[in-house]
Amino acid sequence: MRAVWMKEFGPPEVLVADDAPDPVAGEGQVVVEVAFANITFVETQVRAGAFPSPTGAAGLPIIPGNGVGGIIRSAGPGVDQALVGKRVVTGTGGSGGYAEHVAVDAAGVVEVPEGVPMDDAVALLADGRTATALCRAAEPRPGERVLVEAAGGGVGTLLVQLAREASTTVVAAAGGARKLDLARELGAEITVDYGAPDWTDRVRDAVGGVDVVFDGVGGALGRAAFDLLAPGGRMFSFGIAAGSFPDVDDEEAARREVTITRGVPVSPEQARELTASALARAAEGRLRPVIGQRFPLAEAAKAHAAIENRATLGKTLLVP
Repeated sequence: MRAVWMKEFGPPEVLVADDAPDPVAGEGQVVVEVAFANITFVETQVRAGAFPSPTGAAGLPIIPGNGVGGIIRSAGPGVDQALVGKRVVTGTGGSGGYAEHVAVDAAGVVEVPEGVPMDDAVALLADGRTATALCRAAEPRPGERVLVEAAGGGVGTLLVQLAREASTTVVAAAGGARKLDLARELGAEITVDYGAPDWTDRVRDAVGGVDVVFDGVGGALGRAAFDLLAPGGRMFSFGIAAGSFPDVDDEEAARREVTITRGVPVSPEQARELTASALARAAEGRLRPVIGQRFPLAEAAKAHAAIENRATLGKTLLVP
């Protein structure tokens, strides 16, 4: 089969398509014929060496990719053979996703509901899980003001929809008119370009302050968003595109009665349930992933470069 290999850490060009052995389902495993592979921002950081790799340099070369969707083509010993032919999405355990086929634990697959296209399902695999977990943790209430950073990205576009469904006033912050137009289409009432130096002033002029911040950027931008929180507000930092979590003093947060949550850890069982919940919403027409671009498997390097250059809209997928 064809796959994308990473033999060293570095720029996108270290991702090279080549042949790989066909996987075989072992005990408790199934082999999935990959229709779409998920790409996350974290994967670009791991490739660049800016984020810890699960295997480290000693584990190279590897086939990257931690999420796929497709059809189960075979099942190993100890697995219900009725799974063969099912449409599923699944994590890969950290690697192996940028390929035509992948062997995964059967216990981790989530069946895709009828009526949900496979590309939408893969777009919801990680991002839908994350957005659903964040909204459950934040519990936004009707009438509250919710700020979504990186509102034009894969998680951000879903958070805008979930916050809107909760009858909140959604403030979407993103870079560029194209992403802001998309946020408005998805239900954001207020949109601001956080590339403008006075973006926080524009938020204050529009809604005063905010009650909830979904911080997918971190760094100085996340810190500026923290300053917008009203007393008793909640901040959920889930991404560090800026390189670090916001520099927020815990004593200051306590003085303002602001709670800060950095990441929302979930167990494997919870992860499966969260993904299934996002897929169910999609089947009901209540959640729409935005897939801004698709790249052929052999062009994984171009896909990584586009994500790093902030040239993408919504979700990016690889197509074997």
